[in-house]
Amino acid sequence: MQLRSLGVNTNSFLVFTLFLLFSANAKAAFVKVDGFDLEYEVAGAGKQIVVLEAGGSAGLDDWNSVFSSIAEQTKVIRYSRVGNGNSTAIKRHFTSMDYADHLSEFLLALDISKPVILVAHSYGGSVARDFAAKYSQRLNALLMLDPSSEHDVDILRAINLEQGNKQIAQIKLSDMANGMSNQYLDFWSKRPLPDYPKIKDMPVTVIASVRKVAEPSNLFFTDKGRTMWGEMWQSWAAEFPQGRSVLTAKSSHFIQNDEPTLVLLELKRLIKILDDNKQP
Repeated sequence: MQLRSLGVNTNSFLVFTLFLLFSANAKAAFVKVDGFDLEYEVAGAGKQIVVLEAGGSAGLDDWNSVFSSIAEQTKVIRYSRVGNGNSTAIKRHFTSMDYADHLSEFLLALDISKPVILVAHSYGGSVARDFAAKYSQRLNALLMLDPSSEHDVDILRAINLEQGNKQIAQIKLSDMANGMSNQYLDFWSKRPLPDYPKIKDMPVTVIASVRKVAEPSNLFFTDKGRTMWGEMWQSWAAEFPQGRSVLTAKSSHFIQNDEPTLVLLELKRLIKILDDNKQP
């Protein structure tokens, strides 16, 4: 579990209503990937193909707030990773690279051979970065929403080393108590912490929440922690010639729910860049 406050989404009623309206026109299907049944939905039509990568422990419902709107722009695919949503339940660890391999096989199973735009939320950002590094030829652009980072723990330690280490230990215990922790397997169990995989030059946009918290549950959510989080992603995006970072103080961790219009605008911008460059 990423260091995030899940909170109650103030737009939940609207999101639920949109989902009910759209579900009448979209049907979930299943496809075999590595012996597992993966749940997915496809909607819309267009030159560009958008694939939605959900957050940790989330299924395709992670995208209820924007799925139908994206389908009005172009073709969009959302799915549930193995162990999530209605996909095959599992009792084993999967790393972000395992999931990236599954994503590649999933697209092949759907006969998607052209490069896609990958939109990823939270832990899905880790999957997206591994996918972008290993399967660069299958990717045209990347849009990440408050993505997870192996360096989240560095922020706590930088603010207060002793207190930060205590909070990290407690968060890890709580995370493991809830079941298998991909974050633990990918990041915390490794020393030194892994660095970001190298990704080819492509249009990359990161939307990160820097909203301040009245009563922060740990150092990560203090004002300093929020500032460091935003600066980290600004620096990362700046390494790409076509990189862009957007910091928002209006959204919680679930940016697609709190500010769906912002997500749609940034996605539309990426689509225009690709269309202008005549990329398939």
